[in-house]
Amino acid sequence: MYFYGITYICDMKTEVTINADILTWAITRAGYELHEMLDKVPNVRKWLSGEKKPTVKQLEEFSNTVHLPYGYFFLPEPPNEKLSFPFFRTKSAIDTRVSVNIYDTILLVKQRQDWLREYLLDNGYDSLPFVGKYHNLHDVQEIVANIRETLGLDLHWASTFSTWQDAQDHLVEHIEEKGIITVFNGVVENNAHRSISVEECRGFVLVDTMAPFMFINNADSKSAQMFTIVHELAHIWIGQSAGFDNNNLQPANDPIERLCDMVAAEFLVPERAFISVWQKNRSFTVASKYFKVSEIVIARRALDTQQITSKEFHDFYNDYMNREYVKKGKTSGGDFYATTKKRLSITFASHVDTAVKSGALLYRDACKLTSLKGDTFHTFFTEHL
Repeated sequence: MYFYGITYICDMKTEVTINADILTWAITRAGYELHEMLDKVPNVRKWLSGEKKPTVKQLEEFSNTVHLPYGYFFLPEPPNEKLSFPFFRTKSAIDTRVSVNIYDTILLVKQRQDWLREYLLDNGYDSLPFVGKYHNLHDVQEIVANIRETLGLDLHWASTFSTWQDAQDHLVEHIEEKGIITVFNGVVENNAHRSISVEECRGFVLVDTMAPFMFINNADSKSAQMFTIVHELAHIWIGQSAGFDNNNLQPANDPIERLCDMVAAEFLVPERAFISVWQKNRSFTVASKYFKVSEIVIARRALDTQQITSKEFHDFYNDYMNREYVKKGKTSGGDFYATTKKRLSITFASHVDTAVKSGALLYRDACKLTSLKGDTFHTFFTEHL
């Protein structure tokens, strides 16, 4: 067993001494109440009291239960797991801590970003000129115009597609062509038992001049994902990393979040185009299908442009949320390799593939970076990329 430069040789039945503070921290970190864990793993009570020590095997099993690397239980105190960027909440203050599933996902994305940044620098790639371009200028119309120009999308681009998925695929293709890695996932790595709650995280963006990464919660609706994608693009153009829940598609009480929401609204539902469509047919459904965004976004746009009253908005909002609650449910996992393309991003996977083939990246390291192993790794990169 290897941890922090020390090799441990021990039998699986060997008892080990662990830090009780780390034990209680690990339980809380994993989202459990102490009484829940005592019911789930009765031995924890004896470990905490010092009456009994866990064996290596028991501690390994427990570390899997709380999603914490085995070696952490031997640290003198819990590590600092605060985020290096703000995580905005619609109805509360900025968070510096998130649930373990989101935190582990952020770490994974950051590891991929760090590798890709170094790889691109080593291979002579240029930095991306649009990252942080509007750090000190908050003109919504100018930011939207520059995003459209950079991506090569006109005012009515979304209306030419028959489905949300087709529109999203087209948008993401243009985004990735510009060097922005766009990741879709609703679980930690490939673990279906570790889901990422939409209510806690619709997405996050790690801004970098060489390799910006956007994460979109794939458990969210396609129409809502469209808004999240452009909201994250705005963060890249402004130059600020962030995570957000955008509860009910409303921004946190923060000037940057409100700006990013306004950019997303104007990019996806341009005011002039919206009013033209709305005046022909005052229908949330029709406008939603035309612009490929959720009806809530349309309703909010109608309110902001004074096409409906506040009462009409709130009446629609309550009805919409009731309908969403009724039809809400889990969908099937679908094709694993098609899902993997979205979880990794085609652009990132292509860089990994090139690096492995050129000898710049070891096979074992590529497996760690992609969360793929053995035959699965080989099949994905030879048959599905």
